[in-house]
Amino acid sequence: MMKKVRNIIFDLGGVVIDIVRDNAVAALAQLGVADADSLLGKYAQKGAFLKLETGEITSSQFFDDLLPHCRPGTTNTDIRDAFERFLVGLPKARLEALRALRDCGFRLFVLSNTNPVMYNHWIDNHFRQENLSINDYFDGIVVSFQERTCKPDPRIFSNLVERYRLNPSETLMLDDSEANCESARSIGLQAIRIDNEGEDSMLNICKRLMEERTDD
Repeated sequence: MMKKVRNIIFDLGGVVIDIVRDNAVAALAQLGVADADSLLGKYAQKGAFLKLETGEITSSQFFDDLLPHCRPGTTNTDIRDAFERFLVGLPKARLEALRALRDCGFRLFVLSNTNPVMYNHWIDNHFRQENLSINDYFDGIVVSFQERTCKPDPRIFSNLVERYRLNPSETLMLDDSEANCESARSIGLQAIRIDNEGEDSMLNICKRLMEERTDD
């Protein structure tokens, strides 16, 4: 049972955006990145991938780090396209649900472990399906590469709460990682682990929240 919710925090990959990690691993391996499977995790990265996600290196430095591990002739664009195979879709119905939640009076936020390669290209493009931008769907966005830390570190949750002056008890985190949900709860947030389908899918949770709001 959810307590009174006024603010909703969304993870991106695995919640708003569909992801298939193995697609990216296979595509990077085809470029010659032999250890892609160990470096690229569903919830946590290693090596240059982690440094990119935590803002320790820029996109240019990331490409420079990876190119020596790729076959001759590989370009930055090839690496970007292979890496972005991780992201497989952003259904328009989820964008519509975000707009509907805001119309109901909820404040919406993003808290995501992501990187500038994906965020400034694939993610930016796919949030423009309705001729809007990602900033038009949310009241605030906090991403790991700008914060220099990743979930489940509680500091990134605290950064969002403090920056936007949220009451944790009235704030719900939607994430596909139970470790991230537990970290959110550790600072007083409500949290629900999102499944791809079923009662705890993003769309079903959004529907329940709007129904409860209407009943107030």
